[in-house]
Amino acid sequence: MTVDRTPLLEALGVDLPDELLTLALTHRSYAYEAGGLPTNERLEFLGDAVLGLVITSEIFTRYPDRSEGELAKLKSAVVNTQALARIARNLVPGGLGTYLLLGRGEVSSGGAQKANLLADAVESLLGATYVQHGHEVAQEVIIRLFSDALTTAANLGAGLDWKTSLQELAAARRLGVPAYVVSSSGPEHDKHFTARATVSGEDYGHGEGHTKKEAEQQAAAAAYKALAAIEAVDAPDADTELARDA
Repeated sequence: MTVDRTPLLEALGVDLPDELLTLALTHRSYAYEAGGLPTNERLEFLGDAVLGLVITSEIFTRYPDRSEGELAKLKSAVVNTQALARIARNLVPGGLGTYLLLGRGEVSSGGAQKANLLADAVESLLGATYVQHGHEVAQEVIIRLFSDALTTAANLGAGLDWKTSLQELAAARRLGVPAYVVSSSGPEHDKHFTARATVSGEDYGHGEGHTKKEAEQQAAAAAYKALAAIEAVDAPDADTELARDA
């Protein structure tokens, strides 16, 4: 059954020739089973380089007061497998995985939801965009797709992830180390994880994800925001204390 790729192109905001788009979506497992077709790995290689350059340039321009070390952490927080997979899952209804050309083994093992495959596919699509339209258009697509990730990373603590930020905030409030309770459901190849973050024995946030790490990060994000809001009301000087202790 042929999948209508129009929603995918609309989400990207670019036109790509069918042959190039097919190549960008062709995983090596499918290519092997089809008798040795070209794969998306070359486009992924190119897209990874273009993505790295664009994000590096963007954070360099956005944050002129950040040190080299801070910029490196910002980039790592924005460009990583989980962040790319999250973009892939939210790009179109049903996620980018529904468009991937996968071999039978990958399909049966839930390849359409695997973070590494989704991340690679995002990079290959960016590579295809660069090939077809050049740097300027590829840059526009990247900045649009990664806008939320860029903003979120800049608002995190020194560790540039929600779990570290929550731990820093809890330490500054002398509330001990946050704990996480994680459960999973579903078949082995398509696990769904839920997590709750507790501070001083109290639940502050819940999260869900396709991996344990993703669920914990979501729970930590919710807990950080909830705890920060409470402290902003109950302890007016808390922000000053956090800045001093950081």
